[in-house]
Amino acid sequence: MTLLKVLSILFIAGGIFFFFTATVGLLRFPDFFSRLHATGKGDTLAVFLSLVGLALYEGITLNGVKIILIAIFMFIAQPTATHAISKAGLRYGLKPWMKGDERR
Repeated sequence: MTLLKVLSILFIAGGIFFFFTATVGLLRFPDFFSRLHATGKGDTLAVFLSLVGLALYEGITLNGVKIILIAIFMFIAQPTATHAISKAGLRYGLKPWMKGDERR
């Protein structure tokens, strides 16, 4: 097994870990904004790590370059979408959860 394959496995395993933690945050956090925070950050990092792992596995080919470009696009687009969704939630009238409030 080459070093690139080991690195790709580590990156993909890291991506799976962050997908799992984002899902746990989605299920466990108390309100819309904190759930959005967990999934926005976790999924962004998970997608980026997974795609970098796939690009390393693919090597320096046209497909590898395409995967890297997709990873860059996703790294920019996901936080922007998360910000837009949270701003829409504020405009809709959702209030952030405060300590002592009941879980929504």
